Order: sequence, then structure tokens, then C-alpha cells
Amino acid sequence: MHTTINTPVGPFTIVGSGATVLAAGFTADATELLPLVHPGLVADGDADLEPAVKATMAYFDGDLAAIDTVPVAQRGGEFLAQAWDVLRTVPAGAPVTYTQYARLAGRPAAVRAAAQACARNAAALFVPCHRVVRTDGTLGGYRWGLDVKRWLLHHERAQRGAMAQMMEMGS
Repeated sequence: MHTTINTPVGPFTIVGSGATVLAAGFTADATELLPLVHPGLVADGDADLEPAVKATMAYFDGDLAAIDTVPVAQRGGEFLAQAWDVLRTVPAGAPVTYTQYARLAGRPAAVRAAAQACARNAAALFVPCHRVVRTDGTLGGYRWGLDVKRWLLHHERAQRGAMAQMMEMGS
């Protein structure tokens, strides 16, 4: 049903069903995550969260794309589903503003709805709402705290920069 791993930014708990992530967050207390799971989705005792754990560890080791293919299930209406899918396409190390995110989600005037999609996201890291910032570049909110959001964005920028340098050296 759930597992907790230690990360450089603190404990990270994943709740799942089968190999699918239903909720995840920077907490050691799974009871904080269970209310985030949509009532139509059930976390089961036979969850195989090992692929999600391995992807999370690889992400923190520098493979930022490792989390991209981990299956995630959330429910919340047509716009939220679309918005969460769009979040999974925002490249690591290249955050977007809430305005850009609303445009990417197909509703350019729905900036507040885009912000709500971030706020209602139950699957932190796998649906990377931390990659959305305010128009002026400041961080805005994050369920797991601005220190965690800041750390994740710095980690992604640093890894992306290191990859760019390696590619330049290889050219």
C-alpha cells in the first residue's frame, strides 16, 4: 500500500495500487497522503512500488527523466486530468509560469484553475507541480513547503546544467 524512502530533501512516501502511484509526498506519515487519494481509487496491500522507488532514487541520483514513465492515477475532472498530464511534460530544469501552464493545458485564461491543478495534485514529484512558478519567477505555494520546492528546482537546474556541459564537451 505504501513505502517511505529517505531522500536528500527528507522522507518521501509513495502510496499505490499495483505498480501505479496514487499519492506521493515529502512526509514519513502515509496518513497525510491517504486523504489525497480519490475515493474512487483504492490503495491495495499488494502494491508493487519497487519501480516507483527505483525511479525516485534514480531521480535524486541525477536521472531526472526516471520519474517520467511511472504510472500515476488521479481523478478530478476533465480539466484537472488534462492539466496533470501536461505537468508531466514540463521538462526538468525548465519551470513554467502559471500563465504558461494554463496555456499548455489548453485554457489560457484559466490561470487560477491551473494553480488549483497544482494544489490538488496528489502525486508530488511524479506529477511535477514543483516546476510551476509565479510570473515574476518567485516560487508560489507547494504542499510540501517552499524549501522542498526550492531544493527540487535547484537539483533539476544543476543536473540539467551538468548534462549541457557534458554534451558541449562531447561535441
